[in-house]
Amino acid sequence: MKTVASNDPYVALRYSDFRFFVSNSFLFSATIRIQEVIVGYELYKTTHDPLALGLVGLAEAIPFIVTSLFGGYVADQKNKISIMHISLVVILLGSGILYTAFQPGVYNKLAEWQHLAVIYGVFGIIGFAKGFYSPAASSLKPFLVPRTIYHNSSTWSSSFSQAGAIIGPAAAGFMYAYLGLTQTLLIVIVNFLVCWVLLGMIKTRPEFPKIVTPMMESLKEGFKFVFKTRIVLYAMTLDLFSVLFGGVIALLPIFAEDILKVGPEGLGLLRAAPSIGSMLTMFAMAYFPPTHNAWRNMLVAVAGFGVFTLVFAASTNFMLSCGALFATGVFDSVSVIIRQTILQIYPPDEMRGRVAAVNGMFVSSSNELGAFESGVMAKAFGTVPSVMLGGVLTLVVVTWVYLRSKDLFSVRLS
Repeated sequence: MKTVASNDPYVALRYSDFRFFVSNSFLFSATIRIQEVIVGYELYKTTHDPLALGLVGLAEAIPFIVTSLFGGYVADQKNKISIMHISLVVILLGSGILYTAFQPGVYNKLAEWQHLAVIYGVFGIIGFAKGFYSPAASSLKPFLVPRTIYHNSSTWSSSFSQAGAIIGPAAAGFMYAYLGLTQTLLIVIVNFLVCWVLLGMIKTRPEFPKIVTPMMESLKEGFKFVFKTRIVLYAMTLDLFSVLFGGVIALLPIFAEDILKVGPEGLGLLRAAPSIGSMLTMFAMAYFPPTHNAWRNMLVAVAGFGVFTLVFAASTNFMLSCGALFATGVFDSVSVIIRQTILQIYPPDEMRGRVAAVNGMFVSSSNELGAFESGVMAKAFGTVPSVMLGGVLTLVVVTWVYLRSKDLFSVRLS
């Protein structure tokens, strides 16, 4: 690899393979969220049931959890780009099924339970594909830049992903309102095809000798590494429970439709607000990385996420709600960069896929499980009380981790 000054805030972007990688991350992140927003909004309009929204998350989480460990095992042995390409084809298949199912000629012939079966089935397919895609992507990223600039590459990869998470939801609300559901789903399919092309432009193809350890023993090695490396374990724990308890994204259609009464355009802005906060903060952290007092910053960030979740739950004003969600994005971005830097520095190269898979089970699936938890809690206790309880539980988890990890305050990642 070429040598570039590590104090350059744009150093990771000087590498062409990394640029293709983050461009794909941006478009994939945006497109996944466009599909989630428009289908979720259509689902809530049809059922007016918060549990129906939660079941979308569960439908995606179960196959993701079941396959991600095996996906990490495969990622440590096979061509990571090929794995991502095949996974994208499966996701494209699911998106094509959704597009077909919502065509008027098909839609009008299906009963409500059949619509729900198609939606849950497609998100199950997507969860299955992401179980392979996510470990391959996470384990590929460290090979695209030198080790000395991992913290910078973590900042930029997170920034591009968050940029997609901003543009996707914001665009989705307006696309749904002005183009309609099926036209937006067609755009989703085209975007996934572009992602497939971007991945093919990456030249780096890291390969490792075939793992001779039996598969189950090899998978256990990933868990053993995580549980014996305390900073990795606690970083995953914080993100897992903050998203599981403190996440409100799945319930935003309810806030937009019934509490704030701002419609699909307002839903798009609510979905985009935390990602705007994340992206702006991540651009700042390209110049001022949060890795000097990493563990202190991690705990403060997750605590701040919990506090502003409570503010959002209590708000009945649209602007205040957007501001609270913006603040959750600001704090979340700090924890994401620190966790990604930890996951790039600590795992050995030959185990990155399996560790990424364990992280996916801890964190990535927590988004979907959090959506299910949010739907169940909202059904049982009401939407606002369930979000308030989630914020409180997030603060409890932060306090517990703080008391058990004071020795990690001396760790430096840069």
